[in-house]
Amino acid sequence: MDEASGAPLAKPNEKLVLLVDDDTSILDLMEHVIRKEGFRVDRATDGAEALRKTKAVKPDIVVLDFMLPEVGGFEVLKELQGRQTCSVPVLVITGRHMDGDAIDMIRREPNVFDFLEKPIRPAVLMTALHRALKTAPPEARPQDQRGDR
Repeated sequence: MDEASGAPLAKPNEKLVLLVDDDTSILDLMEHVIRKEGFRVDRATDGAEALRKTKAVKPDIVVLDFMLPEVGGFEVLKELQGRQTCSVPVLVITGRHMDGDAIDMIRREPNVFDFLEKPIRPAVLMTALHRALKTAPPEARPQDQRGDR
């Protein structure tokens, strides 16, 4: 149950995550972690492909690396604010150190859900995705019965 709205949480397999990064080893790792959590995944390795895929497959969220060749992450972020894609939340990730003012500026963009710096811990990424998509994480372990006494 979503505590804020009281609505039931969605299942991860009902949600599509578009991963955008030019480093295929990072894409492979993120895809593995996100699929293991139950989400559906699509990938793009540059900004132009990310824009095409967002319009074509209509993901539920875009995980966007900010440092991309040719069409950079900030340009992709701005373009995704257009009419067809403005409702798609974006989780911005970057390996580049940015000062607090730059991070605050990015976080204030209307389609940015959150901002994470690399290296990204899988648990932090999963928490952000579940929050953004209002999904229930799979049970990691059996429920502890000791609290029911």
